[in-house]
Amino acid sequence: MTATSSAIDRAAGWLRAGGLVALPTETVYGLGANAEDPAAVARIFQVKGRPPSHPLIVHIADADQLDDWVEEVPVTARLLAEHFWPGPLTLVLRRGRRVPLEATGGLETVAVRVPDHPVALALLSAFGGGVTAPSANRFGSVSPTTADHVRTELGDAVDFVLDGGPCQVGVESTIVDVTGEFTSILRPGGVTREDLEAVLGIPIGTPSRSHVRVPGQHPSHYAPRARVVLVEPENVVAEAKTAQELGHRVGVLLPASLTGAAMTAHAVVTLPDAMDSYVHGLYSFLRELDQQGCDLIVASPPAEEGLGLAIANRLHRAAGPRPSA
Repeated sequence: MTATSSAIDRAAGWLRAGGLVALPTETVYGLGANAEDPAAVARIFQVKGRPPSHPLIVHIADADQLDDWVEEVPVTARLLAEHFWPGPLTLVLRRGRRVPLEATGGLETVAVRVPDHPVALALLSAFGGGVTAPSANRFGSVSPTTADHVRTELGDAVDFVLDGGPCQVGVESTIVDVTGEFTSILRPGGVTREDLEAVLGIPIGTPSRSHVRVPGQHPSHYAPRARVVLVEPENVVAEAKTAQELGHRVGVLLPASLTGAAMTAHAVVTLPDAMDSYVHGLYSFLRELDQQGCDLIVASPPAEEGLGLAIANRLHRAAGPRPSA
């Protein structure tokens, strides 16, 4: 654990005072506020430029606290919490009275998880309550996986940055809806569909649309400054060459299968072959190509299985329609 006990106590003090604290989790850094303080929660939306209808995730210190925050806990939710908490899994349940509507985007459902990071857990224990914490970045941009990413993007808008080192998973949690008859993945993430199915013993759906709003559903999300173009693996080299000839400063996320290919591009990141290494580095790779001055990034989503589903989801959102200026 990199953060000192003194720093954790200071962060807890800021939360009690209605402040915003950037905290590390195993997925990405979160922008945290007291989940029971509507004014503090509202500051999160203001700082991020996040639509107020976009729900937040409530982070708690232990699965035993789940009953304090939701109306009821179905058997399926208990089973998933038992197997995957602490960890990168978020459960959507019926909102308990303790959760203000400001934190749920006005919905009667709430997203809850227990993070698997010693600093985050120490802060939650020291604070003694729930913490709403979306990613600590401007809405729609690449999520931060280090404390420096947070400082660079949000600066003095955050009252305290709690440095817990680089995040281990590298993308956000998997969000699972357990409010109805059927269990479904609303956002793929650090827990795979195959892992969930192995525990529940039933197929898990991944609907393209859901009546339950959750983080990460915006058409453009996780996006670098450069425009992202997605193609099939066999077309990456040709697409990069064409874009470069048209005057773009092209960055390429080069699949491991194409290592050594002759590239015409401004900057190239050769991707690791292992999916856990790819998902861990994805946001850093996108940031690196931004930093090298690329205005267009060519990439190819991996197969949508295992952690590849989370990577493909992030790349498709990053390539989504940009808001008008």
